[in-house]
Amino acid sequence: MTHRTIALFLTVALGLLVGPRPTEAQPVATMRRIGILSSGSPPATGLSPLHQPFLHALRTLGYVEGPRLAIEWRFAERQLERLPALAAELVRLPVDVIVASGPQAAQAAQHATTTLPIVIVAVGDAVGQGLVASLARPGGNVTGLSEQYTELLPTWLELLKAAVPQASQVAALVVPELWPVEDGSWRALQQTAAGLGVRLQRVEVHEPGELEQAFVAMTQAQADALIVLPHPLFFLHRTRLVDLATQQRLPTIWGPFREFVDVGGLMAYGPSLRDQFQRAATYVDRLLKGAKPADLPVEQPTTFELVLNLKTAQALGITISPTLLVQATEVIR
Repeated sequence: MTHRTIALFLTVALGLLVGPRPTEAQPVATMRRIGILSSGSPPATGLSPLHQPFLHALRTLGYVEGPRLAIEWRFAERQLERLPALAAELVRLPVDVIVASGPQAAQAAQHATTTLPIVIVAVGDAVGQGLVASLARPGGNVTGLSEQYTELLPTWLELLKAAVPQASQVAALVVPELWPVEDGSWRALQQTAAGLGVRLQRVEVHEPGELEQAFVAMTQAQADALIVLPHPLFFLHRTRLVDLATQQRLPTIWGPFREFVDVGGLMAYGPSLRDQFQRAATYVDRLLKGAKPADLPVEQPTTFELVLNLKTAQALGITISPTLLVQATEVIR
């Protein structure tokens, strides 16, 4: 055998030893699953106005539905008793993270798993509801976003009075379990009413079947305007509520939810739910990259929006003052 042949043989042999083996190809990317748990209903077409910014933010972060990413949607369709079973479905799949929107959905997810990461959004006071130990140190497997609506009650009444200066009696529609009479936030609202020279009429409901009668009670008591304290029951039936307020010609501030104004309500002030859902995507991203929920502080909103519907104001015979218009972040004409 010549020296040249031996050299060629050694070159080939070494190449076989150090070259890539067929079985050592690039590893297959892991399939990720994101579970969405909502008390609402799937929209007839497209995505809801709240889930659109969430998915857009996910895509911006590089998460696109396809062979490597699946999004599992679970809607209770306003039947809140279905939420525990739907949460259990997501846990059994299993998903890598659950995004729970609304307090009942968050509680159902929390009861379904103590290990899978849960991102909460649009739940109100996360600490007060026992979803997290604290905002700075949530503990457990739950993190996300929290809205302190209790601090906004006086502001809502002040804005409503600014829109309807002649109002002397204002009804407050509440679900008593969330807004008890003995709560400090309710007392703060009463003090604000007294300072504004307004009589406050508390109207309580427990279920959707009581909504019509609640508006009858307001009319009989000659309410001049209405403030709706936030609750998932009201949000799920927002179109129906706006119709009832329109029929009774009651100028209404719909708490923090501009979604009521979008379907014909007069006004709303508070943190943007769309922005909150967009922020929820960043939590999903960090959790999928290995962060632990207990290490991610719960965020509170820092920007607020005042949305006015001038078409509704005109229909109600209300002239919105220039001062209030200047304060608005959006005016629907």
